Amino acid sequence: MEVLPTLPHRHLTTLTLDVDFGGVVAIGATAAGHRGIAPVRGGRFEGARLSGSVAPGHDWFITRADGALVIDVRLTLTTDDGATLHLAYHGTMRAAPEVMAQFRKGVLLPAEDYALHVIARFECGDPRYAWLNDSVVVGIGEQTLVGPIYRLFEIG
Repeated sequence: MEVLPTLPHRHLTTLTLDVDFGGVVAIGATAAGHRGIAPVRGGRFEGARLSGSVAPGHDWFITRADGALVIDVRLTLTTDDGATLHLAYHGTMRAAPEVMAQFRKGVLLPAEDYALHVIARFECGDPRYAWLNDSVVVGIGEQTLVGPIYRLFEIG
């Protein structure tokens, strides 16, 4: 059996979002699944090299026929030292069908009952954060009653 090296990574930031679940716009059934748009009211991100606030944005989501939730989020971030960043991430939340049914009813799920994974991409014109433009970032998420919390990791 070949032993593969561990994927080098380090914590980049923890993103905490405030989502307006009551303001979700239901688009309805589409060819891809049931589409909706959830308003993000704002939030915060905290890390050793990357901290600041989240401006209002949106989470475009699809509930697929297999019950998985596919997310597509785009946000504007402002670092504590004044740089403006664009953050886009997409991913999936997967769990057993009965667990996802509870999630859709607004039930807070035990973290071990689901998997929420994302791939993130940052863009920034500020030279202090130009390194983000080439960063490979993945994350794991956790559901809360206010919105998700993502722990984002830089690969490499």
